[in-house]
Amino acid sequence: MKIIWLLLIAVFSYANEYDWIQVYRENGVEALEKKIDAILQTQDYWKEVMKDKDTRFGYYEDLKYLFIASKDAPKLESPKLKLYALENGKWVERLNANSLVGSKGGNKQKEGDLATPIGVYTLEKRLVNLDQYYGPLAFTTSYPNLYDRLQKRTGYGIWIHGMPLNGNREELNTRGCIAIENNLLTTVDQIIDYRDSLLITFSNEIKEVKKQDLEIILSNLFQWKEAWKNNVIDTCLSFYGEDFIRYDGQKYNAFAAVKRQIFGKGEEKNIQFNKINISPYPNEENKNLFKVSYHQDYKAYLNGKLNYSSNGDKELYVELRNGKMQILAEK
Repeated sequence: MKIIWLLLIAVFSYANEYDWIQVYRENGVEALEKKIDAILQTQDYWKEVMKDKDTRFGYYEDLKYLFIASKDAPKLESPKLKLYALENGKWVERLNANSLVGSKGGNKQKEGDLATPIGVYTLEKRLVNLDQYYGPLAFTTSYPNLYDRLQKRTGYGIWIHGMPLNGNREELNTRGCIAIENNLLTTVDQIIDYRDSLLITFSNEIKEVKKQDLEIILSNLFQWKEAWKNNVIDTCLSFYGEDFIRYDGQKYNAFAAVKRQIFGKGEEKNIQFNKINISPYPNEENKNLFKVSYHQDYKAYLNGKLNYSSNGDKELYVELRNGKMQILAEK
């Protein structure tokens, strides 16, 4: 089954099938894997993959619904909340609603500042039977995410919710949340599964993603993985910015020293990435930032024995600098 799977990838995704068969005949399965790994590191491959995909809002292998929220938008009559559903590889608009957001402009910085955050957030829970202020239901978000926390931003309880059930609309802003009319929220609830949804909040109108940026990130992601797998420490570290901070606050120099020590063991590694999602990450500094999330299956062997393994979801916050991915934060 493994041979068939590898051959199917080769035949249908990139090159002439006879070339792949010849590689297998001459050198076996491992040679096929190496050739596939090499192709995954090229922009040309990802350009072909995304040729017919709708990548205006990023690249997604494991997402069905996308909320796009605008705030601080003087050209609009009011802030907007839009919902898109991924249908046959295209983002289809399913909601375009006026919304209420926090009264403070700019990004959220601290608890109680009444600002709606700018960034990328998963929906964590669906809540009902709340105080009537929140309408019939609410979706909680992952604010503050890893990037927010490393930027020392505080606060919590940022939700998408409805309007007060008592009809009191005198307060034309929120405490940092995003609120829409109750009938529209109920309609949204019938469309989405919050576990397959993502929220991107922009200060102004959304800036569509360049395909070339996604090609660079995807090819760099697999170049980084290959250097990590083969213990090529300098190449691996070249994908980290010197302003990198790990999830636990460890900064670049300490992180690099630990990595050099680990790579020096000469472990044999097996690393698999799947369910890759890449979202543009709005920010007030106008940096070309992205959130990259994926599922990782990692195994390291020392002297033929399993030395370490992990299997779970990972996330990176990266900036494109001079045409190269630079990891700023990692979890």
